[in-house]
Amino acid sequence: MEVGEEEVERIPDELFSSKKKQLLDRLIRLGIILVFLIWGTILLLRSIPHHSSRPDYQKPNSNHTSDGKLKVSFTNVRNNTFQPKYHDLQWIDDNKAEGDLGLYVTFMNDSYVVKSVYEDSYNNILLKGNTFIQNGQNFTVQSITASPDLKKLLIRTNSVKNWRHSTFGSYFVYDEKSSSFELVGNDVALAIWSPNSNDIAYVQDNNIYIYSTNSKRTVQAVTNDGSSFLFNGKPDWVYEEEVFEDDKAMWWSPTGDYLAFLKIDETDVGEFIIPYYVQNDGDVYPEMRSIKYPKSGTPNPRAQLWVYGIKDETSFHPRINEDKKDASLLITEVTWVGDDNVLVKTTDRSSDTLNVFLIDTIAKKSDVVRNESARGGWWEITHNTLFIPANETLDRPHNGYVDILPIDGYNHLAYFEKSGNSHFKKLTKGEWEVVNGPLAFDSKENRLYFISTQKNSTERHIYCIDLRSPDDIIEVTDTSMDGVYDVSFSSGRRFALLTYKGPKVPYQKIIDFHSHKTDKHIEGNVLGESLYYLERNEEITRFLEDYSVPTKSFKELNLGTDELGRDILVNSYEILPNDFDGTLKNHYPVFFFAYGGPNSQQVIKTFSVGFNEVVASQLNAIVVVVDGRGTGFKGQNFRSLVRDKLGHYEACDQISAASLYGSLSFVDSEKISLFGWSYGGYLTLKTLEKDAGKHFKYGMSVAPVTDWRFYDSVYTERYMHTPQENFDGYVESSVHNVTALAQANRFLLMHGTGDDNVHFQNSLKFLDLLNLNGVENYDVHVFPDSDHSIRYHNANVIVFDKLLAWAKHAFNGEFVK
Repeated sequence: MEVGEEEVERIPDELFSSKKKQLLDRLIRLGIILVFLIWGTILLLRSIPHHSSRPDYQKPNSNHTSDGKLKVSFTNVRNNTFQPKYHDLQWIDDNKAEGDLGLYVTFMNDSYVVKSVYEDSYNNILLKGNTFIQNGQNFTVQSITASPDLKKLLIRTNSVKNWRHSTFGSYFVYDEKSSSFELVGNDVALAIWSPNSNDIAYVQDNNIYIYSTNSKRTVQAVTNDGSSFLFNGKPDWVYEEEVFEDDKAMWWSPTGDYLAFLKIDETDVGEFIIPYYVQNDGDVYPEMRSIKYPKSGTPNPRAQLWVYGIKDETSFHPRINEDKKDASLLITEVTWVGDDNVLVKTTDRSSDTLNVFLIDTIAKKSDVVRNESARGGWWEITHNTLFIPANETLDRPHNGYVDILPIDGYNHLAYFEKSGNSHFKKLTKGEWEVVNGPLAFDSKENRLYFISTQKNSTERHIYCIDLRSPDDIIEVTDTSMDGVYDVSFSSGRRFALLTYKGPKVPYQKIIDFHSHKTDKHIEGNVLGESLYYLERNEEITRFLEDYSVPTKSFKELNLGTDELGRDILVNSYEILPNDFDGTLKNHYPVFFFAYGGPNSQQVIKTFSVGFNEVVASQLNAIVVVVDGRGTGFKGQNFRSLVRDKLGHYEACDQISAASLYGSLSFVDSEKISLFGWSYGGYLTLKTLEKDAGKHFKYGMSVAPVTDWRFYDSVYTERYMHTPQENFDGYVESSVHNVTALAQANRFLLMHGTGDDNVHFQNSLKFLDLLNLNGVENYDVHVFPDSDHSIRYHNANVIVFDKLLAWAKHAFNGEFVK
């Protein structure tokens, strides 16, 4: 309680002299005045809004927002709090059954069973349990594939990971009738059922063999020349990584009478040695692993197509290369278009010219049916050419196929009504693109399904057309709502698993496209009847009630005009931090994330809560993602502009976007950073180089290419041609002007030493260049033995912890020169 004048006056006068009393009175009055002044000042300061020119990163609560909700953290990302569940259905070919029942294989009640999406009572148990004993040894089932007639299983166990897509293992056949397990082979690279449900083609020691389930033994050796440098039926490193994106290089004909396969010879391909340092604690010398890796301008593997006849046990090599001197032919796709005909796509090594061959397996001859130029762009590798069988009743007198072609500068569907023809019918057209190619063809309804960007390039909706009237495009998914969809079909194309990927919480459901009923409540599909939901991800919906997840705002940025005076319009999204206040001045840092590779896309309306949301929540930063020129789904002119000069336009667009954000009043233009991985790591360094510290003050580059001479030939030459053809382009596209990089405040470089994709060589050469030029404004973290994904020995936790901590130091001003 404060002492006032009235209380002071009650003190007896005899205790004080007159002068002392007067002095005391003055002091008391002065003290009271001071107390009121101080208290009033505190109240006044509290009432004035606080405008800071620099954010205080210790002040914001790292766990809760102002409304009491939880913030997103690494804990949520790493324990999959917001990771949607998606289910794959292993559809079974049941065309021999009476109608399409939508059969699929699943593991339930400790058994592998065949179920029907249509008949709940359908329950065919294929195998009980997920382990079995053979010759006294216990095996764990790691993958299964049912034979087309559902009577046998092909089981893989003892799996050993090879490269990105390939795995070795022991394969067994389980016969339901005899309840027996028969060994096909150990150290098998892959094994594939024949459509006849009896034969299995498998690859062992780079040779192809035919195993007969009737004879319970290997009955035919298709090849005998396989070696460490010659691959039969399976791809080498570069074909697996860049051409097929798969571990398979052999294809059964529809009846199982023929097996087409590639013979890939990498004898002339240069060898790259990768040392591994921490594989075994007892090793004092590193383990040296060698891969054949064709770098730009060096010899490619030589690929040949062969066709093997099961009945006559003979192989023939159809001629698919008119120029025998060209040993760099790329075989990019193999598709059976009937029982006796196989379609083969090839390009030159720089993907300038596409040749399509039709092979007649009976006459054992091949004909060039298409020869097409990329017209200034390049031919992207696709694997979606779709066979359309003849059906005179539905106006299809010949076997044909649907492919994807650039039509008026955009990727669209083209129907080659006869496999041997070069002319086609345009099925789609317009300033939008079909994504990847045709999805599925319902031969009974004459209905072709596809995914496209017809509504918006940041969305994916499903459509279909009738081949007889392709101008009438039918919407399958609800385009009135934002959406990214995918779909997989049952063998008869009657049923489908529809997957909604965002922007809201994802879900999956089963649809009957032959039903004449329609859904009372529209969610996702506007065509077909929804039978039931396979996944709703309701747990994520509940979590979202307790968390304040920063939301993505999608927009189209105008980055100015190009050399011809045209507006540069690019897709982007931003994530504002929790409790964002646009009235603050020079306050928020901006964290750009980029990938930017040719024909790629990051700005798409899928649901995701990951590293970008952690950055926005934990660092109080604005996150920005920009898909600049060179990226996909906005037409050939937009993406092909980067041909022969990678890194130029992509970097210009990131800089222009940074300039736009730096001009915003609430942005601290001294705290703008760029982060990228792989091509994004390259783009980060090229952007810092071109920008020279003007807009981007900080950069974080993970596993970057720094010189395109060091990267693989198939990817690089598609966009850059060879170094011999484009010497100046390679020089300019490399990260070379490191004195310009020195103008940034600081940058971070991280790489795994065991990266078989983007070799550690890239970072070492770059570091050497920094040393030679006396550049020191950077930090480095190396991950022993980690590959391109940086996961070995807890590395994935460390790499993201390091990124977040480093960005926090940068935004706190700790790296200012």
